[in-house]
Amino acid sequence: MKLRKVEEHVFLFLMRLSALLIGFALLAIIWSIFSKGLGSLNWQMISEVPKGGYYFGKEGGILNAIIGSLYLSLGATVLALVIGLPIALFINIHLSKRRRLVNVVRLILDILWGVPSIVYGAFGFTVMIFFGVKTSLMAGIIVITALILPIMIRSLDEVFKEVPMGLKEASYSLGSTKSETAYKVYVRQCVPGLVTAVLLSLGRGIGDAASVLFTSGYTDNIPTALDQPAATLPLAIFFQLGSPIPEVQNRAYAAAAVLTIIILVISILARIVGNKYQKNKIKA
Repeated sequence: MKLRKVEEHVFLFLMRLSALLIGFALLAIIWSIFSKGLGSLNWQMISEVPKGGYYFGKEGGILNAIIGSLYLSLGATVLALVIGLPIALFINIHLSKRRRLVNVVRLILDILWGVPSIVYGAFGFTVMIFFGVKTSLMAGIIVITALILPIMIRSLDEVFKEVPMGLKEASYSLGSTKSETAYKVYVRQCVPGLVTAVLLSLGRGIGDAASVLFTSGYTDNIPTALDQPAATLPLAIFFQLGSPIPEVQNRAYAAAAVLTIIILVISILARIVGNKYQKNKIKA
């Protein structure tokens, strides 16, 4: 009994130490970004596109990168949800008794999840060259969709695995089909988890730079069509940090602060929505 108490205290200490280290790392990152970027962050920067001489420290802003990032990430997340939700439901309902096949599918998705984004970008760029497609907003959305689709499916899969078996059996006993059980029972039961999966995918998509560097290109203008190139905040940060001009480098930190704020707002909204629908969840 004494040994168990010692073990409990040791792991409790390690848990608290890990939480403190993670919190410290988060605060250090936020401090380094905001301390350098807030001085350059103003209304002009977030409400205007780059003008002549912007990359030499003159007037202009990053509105093109903000809008481009939102277009790419939201478009890819919606497309990944439309494709991934039926797949996750199919795995947990229609293939629930074929455990070996389900395990193979999950292994493939886990492997795809671990593939670096630069590989997706290079593959997408190769396909674009083969078909003669230019860098564009649509190409960026498709590649980011491919990047976050395994994340979306596996996240939803883990959520659906937690649905009580009794709930599924009760639905069948009332005469519901598998499709009705999937969309009227599983989805309703897992709304908080679904929001979390969407958030996780959106966060990965909006912060990715490697894949869109090859596929969406970069422009100082706001895209008005899917066949036009689009700028993103990660690439704006990358290009501005490479400048030897200190003012431009500070603008890169300001762009990083904007990206951090966007992700923070999305996280808070997702938490609010998740808590709102938590009452619909039936516990086992």
